[in-house]
Amino acid sequence: MPAIERIAAWLPELTAIRRHLHAHPELGFEEHETAALVAQRLGGWGIEVHTGIGGTGVVGILRSGRPGRTIGLRGDMDALPMHEETGLDYASVHPGRFHGCGHDSHVAMLLGAARYLAETRNFDGTVHLIFQPAEEGLGGARAMIADGLFARFPCDEIYALHNSPLDPPDRVGLLPGLSHAGADFFDITLAGKGGHAAIAHLARDPIPAAAALVQALQTVVSRDAHAGHALVLTVTRLEAGAAYNIIPETALLSGTVRYLDDADRDLARARIASLADGVAQAFGMAAEVRQWNVFDVLYNDPALTESAAAVCRGIVGADNVYFRDGPFMGSEDFADMLKRVPGSFIIVGHAGDVPVHNPRFVLDDAILPVGASILARLAETRSVLPPAARAS
Repeated sequence: MPAIERIAAWLPELTAIRRHLHAHPELGFEEHETAALVAQRLGGWGIEVHTGIGGTGVVGILRSGRPGRTIGLRGDMDALPMHEETGLDYASVHPGRFHGCGHDSHVAMLLGAARYLAETRNFDGTVHLIFQPAEEGLGGARAMIADGLFARFPCDEIYALHNSPLDPPDRVGLLPGLSHAGADFFDITLAGKGGHAAIAHLARDPIPAAAALVQALQTVVSRDAHAGHALVLTVTRLEAGAAYNIIPETALLSGTVRYLDDADRDLARARIASLADGVAQAFGMAAEVRQWNVFDVLYNDPALTESAAAVCRGIVGADNVYFRDGPFMGSEDFADMLKRVPGSFIIVGHAGDVPVHNPRFVLDDAILPVGASILARLAETRSVLPPAARAS
């Protein structure tokens, strides 16, 4: 069985927790009910609880009373601002909110690990159980850090995991070093002159300008960036107008840039601003550009990732653990924590053929004891000091 037997026996309870969270999703920095559930469960297992960190974040503290490392285990709590189309009997009761990325499972897995560690106490040092708000582009990790996360709850190492329907069940992927892309978001507003659709020559229509700008922005990757560098620029939103016969005053374009090198991010920022201004001038209007960083590049400590892989092999078997071929261009704000504390980010596969962030994404609950077991074993094994350190 690819899980600690004791944790595997809790699958019905972990499933019930996960499905309750799934039915009652909360967006970033609004995870009040989720945080209350987490705090109640942790407290019920005799774990010291701290709430309100970085807004709605929760930290539980487990102390062994023995010398050892302090290990951080992190799970994110927020849902996505999107409608669910799964048809599940425990589907979201809140229109426009959906656990379409599996963060409900991350909460359940970390709770499973917390209960196991609280009951067995088979670890040294201290374990900090970090339940983070607002991972989905709202800066929850940065908010917790700014609120003194690592000053109040220092960690020697920190670990997190993420579910993935792109890998088979119980398949675990890791990558030493550069692992996930950093990300910028951008908003571009093109300000024209509204008017009647039948007399367009008296207006300055921002819609053709917006269409031209979408095309121009694609050249940032194809013509400005080095062909050997990984860079993605995607326009994800285009809004303009509200009627058939009215030329709107403005058009809004929004999107994201994903990068593995800060120099490529800086290049993209400069070209976005230049292209927006140039296209706007060509169409006789003005552009307002706002760009901001959301995620740092995620870097896994190579030695700790090797150690984490060994732990994972003990849970799912050696044949089910692999090192990924290269960085993933998706982003993850656990990167901010890894910039301050060494550790690793782990991908755990589960059944399903619909990707995350899709309205029909369904999580396989069989992943819950697997992920909980990995987190628990990381705390148990990594908290133990080497003999030389214990002797000193």
